[in-house]
Amino acid sequence: MNSANPSCQHPSPLRDDDMLSSYTDGQGRKKYGQLRSPSSSRLAYSILDIPPWYLCIFLGIQHFLTALGGLVAVPLILAKDLCLQHDPLTQSYLISNIFFVSGLCTLLQVFLGIRLPILQGGTFSFLAPSLAMLSLPTWKCPEWTLNATQVNTSSPEFTEEWQKRIRELQGAIMVASCVQIFVGFSGLIGFLLRFIGPLTIAPTITLVALPLFDSAGNDAGIHWGIAALTIFFIVLFSQYLKNIALPVPVFGQMKKCHISKFYLFQVFPVLLALCISWLLCFVLTVTNTLPLAPEAYGYLARTDIKGSVLSQAPWFRFPYPGQWGLPTISLAGVFGIIAGVISSMVESVGDYYACARLVGAPPPPKQAINRGIGIEGIGCLLAGAWGTGNGTTSYSENVGALGITRVGSRVVIVAAGCVLLLMGVFGKIGAAFATIPSPVIGGMFLVMFGVITAVGISNLQYVDMNSSRNLFIFGFSIYCGLAIPNWVNKNLETLHTGILQLDQVIQVLLTTGMFVGGFLGFLLDNTIPGSKEERGLLAWNQIQEESEETVKASEIYRLPFGIGTKFCTSSCLQYLPFWPRLERYGQGELRKDDMETRM
Repeated sequence: MNSANPSCQHPSPLRDDDMLSSYTDGQGRKKYGQLRSPSSSRLAYSILDIPPWYLCIFLGIQHFLTALGGLVAVPLILAKDLCLQHDPLTQSYLISNIFFVSGLCTLLQVFLGIRLPILQGGTFSFLAPSLAMLSLPTWKCPEWTLNATQVNTSSPEFTEEWQKRIRELQGAIMVASCVQIFVGFSGLIGFLLRFIGPLTIAPTITLVALPLFDSAGNDAGIHWGIAALTIFFIVLFSQYLKNIALPVPVFGQMKKCHISKFYLFQVFPVLLALCISWLLCFVLTVTNTLPLAPEAYGYLARTDIKGSVLSQAPWFRFPYPGQWGLPTISLAGVFGIIAGVISSMVESVGDYYACARLVGAPPPPKQAINRGIGIEGIGCLLAGAWGTGNGTTSYSENVGALGITRVGSRVVIVAAGCVLLLMGVFGKIGAAFATIPSPVIGGMFLVMFGVITAVGISNLQYVDMNSSRNLFIFGFSIYCGLAIPNWVNKNLETLHTGILQLDQVIQVLLTTGMFVGGFLGFLLDNTIPGSKEERGLLAWNQIQEESEETVKASEIYRLPFGIGTKFCTSSCLQYLPFWPRLERYGQGELRKDDMETRM
């Protein structure tokens, strides 16, 4: 999954019904990993319900805040390799861009995609290949851009330095997204999932974050005291205080104004920790406890270094496609991002099933999954066109939040998408997050990357880890995913075929640990003999079992505004892999209430 929020494992009202179990069915066959769906009666609002407008706004803002850590982290990680570490104003533009595009893609996914209440946002799966591409000799930042005293952020020379790099990322993301669009709308994703099991997914996701330890360590090392304090607060709120509920006044349908319990620390552990550490850095800056000399240890923890960003940033700024210029394309970048696209697609399929279970909906049918993946591809295409430097994917953090709020209405996610659009247009918001001191960001990264690594390893729960076959595949894939990129980075001159483009493709792929580990896991898992039960495919396939076309599934996953029921009802369209199927009853009549259109 894409989760980087340590509070995703929460004690929710659904906890007793949401157990992973193993049992024997009536015919003596053992069932693994059966996930019992929570009763929809325990939801305050189900997927098709429409809460009061004020509640939609409040919960929409909450979803935005839940996704905030992951959304802000992506552009801040990319900043250094884009030569922007000394240009916080442009960093704020990238943050605003990713807010805006995430909101746009969320609305597309809710209305035309999987149609589940699931938020879209930047993906860590694209970071590793992006950083590998930017580490090519062609794209390494000049030495003068690393020295703050030599950087004039308004000069045309500096502007061209970072813009040509992000244009290269744009082109690679846009071309690679076409692969995702094809895989989704052609129905190929279902075919691919037959060969992609836990032993492929585990090393792939684990190696998304492991190679980023150097970046996180460098940021935290600017002031280990502040970084450690940030880590302490995140762990305190997300692990030790997660069951502490605070009384808050609420207004509900049954009871009007009353006091309810709200798990503040469980929902916003990262945001609270960032604010406290940020405030501490401000106090240490005002009192001059942090050094004034730029070369002194801890200087970059001062909040006044980037203080001018807030005054320079416009109040309103409307992102638009091609704002950094015409995208450029290279084979190396495209092949690298495609590796990230494959990882992102598989993660998203898991999110779809988890989201459906939490909101009491039937598992999504194949046509809805195909449509969801296709729309995510369109989202990546838009992210590339807008120049976020990243793609978009489904956010596991927000899937987890559904269990806490007990509100599964997709209208709430529509509100969250609108909030993201507004935050992307409101320029001061992005500027504020661009001023977060580096050691605070470093502490947050260390926790988030650790959680992502654990999420990858958790896929092994479906596999028989007493099998020497499986131990070999996972261990070898992980070790090679670390060792091979490290060796290639130190011996670039040995990878020489005489064809520059081919050299770059090989270098990007072999320096992307998630590609190396995932490819080896895929190859070995599908070639070394092993039973389906041993490989974890029985449990894996059971959890991702295709939904039957029930009346409820048809109602939830069909397209809005009568598309496919009142309009575009040609029988030829039914053969499209992403088109919703019409449910027929009795003497072949279409049920009347299925012809009604709801959002």
